[in-house]
Amino acid sequence: MKAARESDFAYQAVYRYLQQLINEPEGDADARLPSLRQLSVRLSVSISTIQYAYSLLEKEGRVYSVAKSGYYARLDSRATLPSGSDDLLETLYINARRPGMCVLSADEPASLHPLEGPLLTLERVLLRQYPRPTQPLAQPCGDLELRTALAARYTTSPAHCWHADDVYIGADLRGVLEVLICVLELRHATVLVESPCDWVILQLLQASDVRVLEIPLSAEGVFDPLQLETLLETEPVRLVLLSSALNMPQGSVIPQVNLHSIAQLLARHGTWVLENDCYSELDERVAGQRLRDLLDHDRLLVFSTFEKFIGAEAPYGFVLSRELRNELQRHFLLRSFRLSPIRQRAIARLYASGRVDQHLHVLRRLLKERRTHLVQLLNQRLGDAVQIVEPQGGATVWIRSLRAVDMGQVFRDLLKQQVVIAPGELFSLQGLHMHHLRLSAVGHGVHTLAAVAGLLGDALRLAPGD
Repeated sequence: MKAARESDFAYQAVYRYLQQLINEPEGDADARLPSLRQLSVRLSVSISTIQYAYSLLEKEGRVYSVAKSGYYARLDSRATLPSGSDDLLETLYINARRPGMCVLSADEPASLHPLEGPLLTLERVLLRQYPRPTQPLAQPCGDLELRTALAARYTTSPAHCWHADDVYIGADLRGVLEVLICVLELRHATVLVESPCDWVILQLLQASDVRVLEIPLSAEGVFDPLQLETLLETEPVRLVLLSSALNMPQGSVIPQVNLHSIAQLLARHGTWVLENDCYSELDERVAGQRLRDLLDHDRLLVFSTFEKFIGAEAPYGFVLSRELRNELQRHFLLRSFRLSPIRQRAIARLYASGRVDQHLHVLRRLLKERRTHLVQLLNQRLGDAVQIVEPQGGATVWIRSLRAVDMGQVFRDLLKQQVVIAPGELFSLQGLHMHHLRLSAVGHGVHTLAAVAGLLGDALRLAPGD
């Protein structure tokens, strides 16, 4: 009797252990599970006990066996990750990482045509040319070769020039922005941002107790100069954070006349400007003027990242600043970003060889094709229900419901259909864009875009009014 009870206990323990393994998401393919012998050694139980637990899970349809290969967990049978939170952004992040979801909330333009292959090939070549030194050279602000390449790329004239000492490279964009918040002493200060604004930026500012004021963009990407001037005159604005030209998530381009008016206002008030340049490489108007071309560099900082057009293998963020050199150097030294010098040199060589420009030409064309296809589908399936901003670059499409609906309910209804969207309220801290949403034109999993457009149309039409 005692032996039987111990056997039952062992089987139950193995069964629970295997359930945990099955519920751990491993990616887009069915996950291979440990062999009978591996589990027998790992859990100190007999092979027959392991086999019995596997056989029950196989009867439940949660695993299947392949001859001479082993047991695999069925992707569709895995337990869903519970949210346990009313936080919209947290719920989005959790569900976007669930297996089998159609993720239309992401903004990953490089995933359509990454430059990671040539980057890693060049890195291997450089590793053979530059064996690892016994005493590595400390470069807390980034590799000199890449900083030089970036300075040259951002230089447009003798009056608007940059040097390697003006460039600072960090491990990722979030880390660089955290450094800027410290250097600019933004805690409890007032910052003016365009709206809609990237939720990563908004979350960082909010976490640092920054008082955020928002200026809404029109659907055409136009700022109201009078509203901007009023805020600059009546509020203690420490910093203005604006896109260089292409605003995301709208994908709109600031008209040149409006851009000049804004630059004149900022120059007149002597306000520090932080330019978001993360998307300018995806702007279809390659020769268009940027905000930085119209501003005094002594009151200007520019930040960007390689990840949007190279891919996840180049996650580095960087900032350009002619002033604040001592403070930036000190904070980058204290932060001690761990960066691969060979990877940075490989990126620099891609710039120098012209490979980046060739890649961008193809990437912009592919992104435009995807966006155009998505916009056409949306117009066909729900053109009477939404207004669509025709994007001028990037991988996303910004949509406004013509009916005042509860977009949070639309978000939840689509989650039940395994579709993840990005509600517009995520792009504001002041309750703006409640009837908007952002859709990605890149990547749609097992769903076709036509099917997704149909699901979205149903969710919008059936959603309760707001």
